[in-house]
Amino acid sequence: MIDKINVFIGSDKDFEEYLKENIDDNEDTIPFLELIQHYNARLRPNESGVREDVLSNSIQVENCIVRANDYGSVLPHVIANFASIVNLNYNIETLFIQNPPRRVIDSLNNSFNAIISYFYGEYPTLNREYLSRIYYSLSEDVLGQEKCKREIISGLYRLTTESNTKPVVLMLYGPSGVGKTESAKSISRALGGELLRIQFSMMQTQEAYEYVFGAEHAKSSFARDLLGRESNVILIDEFDKVNPILYNAFYQLFDEGKYVDTNYSVELGQAVILLTCNFKSIAEIQKVLGPAMFSRIGCCIEYSELSTDIKKKIVKQWYDHVLSTLKEDEQALIKDTDIYQWFMRNVERYNNIRILKTKLEYAIFEKLTDYFVIGKNEMTMVNSNDKNS
Repeated sequence: MIDKINVFIGSDKDFEEYLKENIDDNEDTIPFLELIQHYNARLRPNESGVREDVLSNSIQVENCIVRANDYGSVLPHVIANFASIVNLNYNIETLFIQNPPRRVIDSLNNSFNAIISYFYGEYPTLNREYLSRIYYSLSEDVLGQEKCKREIISGLYRLTTESNTKPVVLMLYGPSGVGKTESAKSISRALGGELLRIQFSMMQTQEAYEYVFGAEHAKSSFARDLLGRESNVILIDEFDKVNPILYNAFYQLFDEGKYVDTNYSVELGQAVILLTCNFKSIAEIQKVLGPAMFSRIGCCIEYSELSTDIKKKIVKQWYDHVLSTLKEDEQALIKDTDIYQWFMRNVERYNNIRILKTKLEYAIFEKLTDYFVIGKNEMTMVNSNDKNS
């Protein structure tokens, strides 16, 4: 018997906060997987080691919690018969359930429709104050690309109008390592919550197909990740690497903010969807994506190669950052080298800022390794040999 069902749609972080607000510490609360263990014991009483008289008694609990990750731990028949299983041998006052697959919702609706209530994680509604915050964040986090920052704010301004209920889709294009991904991270930080970053280039064709359209309920999927996102900023990195057969899955998402796969239905509302790619021109974007996909992109924003002055600022900023993480003797050693000066002189060798930062960091830690680890070990070995001779 279940008295009340509260379905929560949102991130793990928001769900845990919701539970804290609605469940007292002294209440009798069990996780869903404990309930499933008892269900399995009833199916196989001889194997479970649990006495028959215990299995036959109804168990009274105040709360049962079903988290989004729990669905992947059970077999498909549990999903299909969800309502009857949770109701089988438990008297539950309140069932708290996060981001249920469609078959779970259907099962609950068939048996308990009258007692189901829905609750949703909240995302900031964009206004001019938030746009100012985003612009400030971009100015702090991304050096150069001033035109891009202005165009991003212009592209997002539509979300501040009362009539707008759809997502904004922006394509950030240009060479690698010039600030596209960092811009997405900066926008998400300004709005709060961890950026949802999708990289289809890391997936093989079949894996990407199953991720986009949904497969077994236990597998990760784009829709499930959208439901559980902390931020209303979604980055699809390297969109030019997406197999074109997958593009039609994004039409309704980009148009209306709705996404449906075999297991889940998602409504994004006023989301910010950022696509990054290495296309060199708008004409190339239009040709590769095709008119149907291209027409759904609100704005294409070109990121250019960084100037020498901007690269030098990045070197100084990253050099200072790495030094700030070191001990005093380590800082003194690095300042006594020409690492900083070398990178300032040779900054034009690097067009990719990620590579520039990595090389600079490696040069610093290589010097520290030579002095504090290898050098001191060699000195110890020399001293030891001297004593033994």
